[in-house]
Amino acid sequence: MTSEKVSREGTGRSLASSFDRYLQDKGKGRGGDGGNYRRNAARELERFSGWAAGDRGDDDWTGIVADDIDREPIFEDLDEHVFREYARHLAGDRGLKQNTVQTYYRYISAWCGWCVNEGYLEVHYAQRASAMAPLPEDDGRKPGDQQAWTSEQRHALTRYVDERARNAIETYTTLPEDVDPLDRQRARYEALKASRDRTLVFVLAYTAVRVGELLRDPNDPRRRGIRWEEISLEDGSMDVYRKKQQWDAASLPDPVISPLRSYRKLMNPPTERWPVFPTFDQRTLAGLVQEELADRGEHPDSIDGLREESARDLLLALDEDIRPPSITTDGARSILQRLSDIAEIDIDHPKHDYLAPHGGRRGMGEVLVRAFGYTAAARYLDNSEEMVRERYSHIEAGELGDVATEALNEIDSA
Repeated sequence: MTSEKVSREGTGRSLASSFDRYLQDKGKGRGGDGGNYRRNAARELERFSGWAAGDRGDDDWTGIVADDIDREPIFEDLDEHVFREYARHLAGDRGLKQNTVQTYYRYISAWCGWCVNEGYLEVHYAQRASAMAPLPEDDGRKPGDQQAWTSEQRHALTRYVDERARNAIETYTTLPEDVDPLDRQRARYEALKASRDRTLVFVLAYTAVRVGELLRDPNDPRRRGIRWEEISLEDGSMDVYRKKQQWDAASLPDPVISPLRSYRKLMNPPTERWPVFPTFDQRTLAGLVQEELADRGEHPDSIDGLREESARDLLLALDEDIRPPSITTDGARSILQRLSDIAEIDIDHPKHDYLAPHGGRRGMGEVLVRAFGYTAAARYLDNSEEMVRERYSHIEAGELGDVATEALNEIDSA
């Protein structure tokens, strides 16, 4: 990188002037508008920009621009001392965990590296040893990603949702022929909802698929939620858009097949392009149904009549093939919170008071590593063996401890 390019690109420019371009490069989807990384990076860049301008909630801090100069921070204001001070700020008494401080700093460091490549800066100041010195050591854990469903928790939750779905389906299928049509529809709706929740729990509990690969992510237009056309019950597989940004087949083990088959029969989707896990949010469905029917030329009175004849807008959407959106990843968390509470699952975790979606994946990882080793678990989890060994290192440590104990016992008994 030449000083001439730095002068041409970065001289006199505010730090914030680079943010949109950087976020577009790091975003996902058409135009780089989506993705969790983009959203998180935008948040941290905004914090860094505010801090650089003097917004720290501390009267002693006036920012990185000299007090007698009235302007925004620009690239010429940056050096390794600035990033050292920011690292010290992150690591200060703000209640942040060590790994969280590291994560926040990495967002700013990544932007700094991009600025070097694009000619805004000549040096990657954020990676200088002196700049990173105030950062705490990373403990190797990811914030909020340590819960793993135990066998007891998995069995308790799957047993509860299975019984709930069976009861709802039996209530619906055993209604007398002369029952009021709206009551029949209400019973079908309750059976559908219970079946959807059961299927979601079983898929999360046994497939080890990431929740972001299964459901809709509002920040990534490519993740619109799995559809029926992407599931093969005969082959025991489903196609998911993996974290590595490509489609891949994931396994559907035996415990998942029966709930899926029962749920599909009950739903009877009008087309294969329907989401497997549609939203049941009434406000969303009401707006969708009214808008779609109006677009098809239906008169408002006719739309009102159709809705009055249907107990729920979801059922009307099924009848009229009005495809709803999939539930979101946040929606899945809300469902699991509700189910964990109703099922009275015993949970002892510092961050989650419910069985979080990622805990199902980690729980299956525990089972696979213990039963078949790291190589087979890595294939099933769609991860590198190195990463799986790191994530589940406690298992190997425990096994080595058993070996050491056995060796000591043999020596003591000799």
